[in-house]
Amino acid sequence: MSDRLHTVLLYSDDPEVRNRMRLAVGTRPAADLTVEFVEAATYDECIRLVDEYEIDLLLLDGEATPAGGIGIARQIKDERDDAPPTCVVIARAADRWLAAYAQVDATLLHPLDPVTTGQTVAGLLRARAAGARALT
Repeated sequence: MSDRLHTVLLYSDDPEVRNRMRLAVGTRPAADLTVEFVEAATYDECIRLVDEYEIDLLLLDGEATPAGGIGIARQIKDERDDAPPTCVVIARAADRWLAAYAQVDATLLHPLDPVTTGQTVAGLLRARAAGARALT
């Protein structure tokens, strides 16, 4: 898996939140994984990037406005058979039920812990890669 670069889409209307997400993940969330980032600050940019590029993981800000990451995750899961895994960063643990309803694959809590974030991202990327190998 180490020879492939994985693309992670960071979505938040706040550039500082996107920066904190990028720093928490890092370019090597695990020894066997290397990631690159693409960023979206608006709903339209997020959807365009998912439509136009091969995105391996969506890391979405659940607190973004006016379009929150949970709503975007639900829409992408509803509209695409090949939706990438989604992880939503939420401010309240109580919002996990809403993320589950939106078919989100994982949640993280603000403020992001780099160890937990790296482990979560690595697990989602490995699961996606394993699923892709199983289909071939």
